[in-house]
Amino acid sequence: MTLLVTGGTGFVGAAVVRYLLTRGESVRALVRPRSNQSNLAGLSLEVVEGDLTDPASLKRAVTGASAVFHVAADYRLWVPDPRAMEQVNVTGSRDLLRAAAEAGVTRIVYTSSVAVLGFLPDGTPADEETPVTLADMIGPYKRSKFLAEAEVRRLIAEEGVPAVIVNPSAPVGPRDIKPTPTGRMILKAAAGHVPAYVDTGLNLVHVDDVAAGHWLAWRAGHVGERYILGGENLSLREILTAIARLTGRKPPRLRLPHGVVLPVAALAELGARLFGGEPFATVDGVRMARKKMFYSSAKAHRMLGYASRPVTEGLQEAIAWFQKEGYL
Repeated sequence: MTLLVTGGTGFVGAAVVRYLLTRGESVRALVRPRSNQSNLAGLSLEVVEGDLTDPASLKRAVTGASAVFHVAADYRLWVPDPRAMEQVNVTGSRDLLRAAAEAGVTRIVYTSSVAVLGFLPDGTPADEETPVTLADMIGPYKRSKFLAEAEVRRLIAEEGVPAVIVNPSAPVGPRDIKPTPTGRMILKAAAGHVPAYVDTGLNLVHVDDVAAGHWLAWRAGHVGERYILGGENLSLREILTAIARLTGRKPPRLRLPHGVVLPVAALAELGARLFGGEPFATVDGVRMARKKMFYSSAKAHRMLGYASRPVTEGLQEAIAWFQKEGYL
């Protein structure tokens, strides 16, 4: 039995690969040509090259696989051209799921995100059924993932694609090689480069718990259902304070109004467009920060047997890994 993992070199994908190997599974990882494969070094698995923008490579990758974990995605909070992101996250996901179904794959676990879920006005944790529309999606990443999950649901309903959906929150932990936007926040805070904060909140989860949740969704999830794979709901101040304690620094005490940060983010984006690179802050990021992104994993706990560890373990392991690898 061969299990295909897309995005196997990435942060979450590599964690899924490693978890499946600990369960004794035979794993095949789909990787892009010339991608950084350090997260897979020393692992006993099959590696195949391909790309979500190359349908022929996807058909080759799924051949002989009994299950597919579609983890790969273009995860950036700012892109100069959103069309490229939609090509990967929406069209690429559709092509992969269709290829998998045509190849006789019996179960697909599609990695969505809590970014596509709704918010509750009072700040209490949202769940899988909290109302949300495309108009609520802020920025190209959230929009592309919302459209991608909608396409997955359509494929399930209209074409019988055997997919289960998981919605991880913000993962933290080792091997965040890019790093992700959350990882960059941890890096900046650990280096003492975050002197202030805004009033917002995130749900953080250890990346290995997310990986275990993928396996549980494959084993016990129901086709067409979605499951939030989260950890702890924390304010940004609480997160920065935890990182400060782990690194022996003083936590930031200055709280900035969103209105003050917004023009700074706009200037950062302008600089990125003019000179290249990614802005250190984005307008969409500030807009999203106006709401606390808190979620409940009760459904996954109840129906999958999912569990999450204290998120400080993930933060500690992330910082240690960044230090070991020379990021700090």
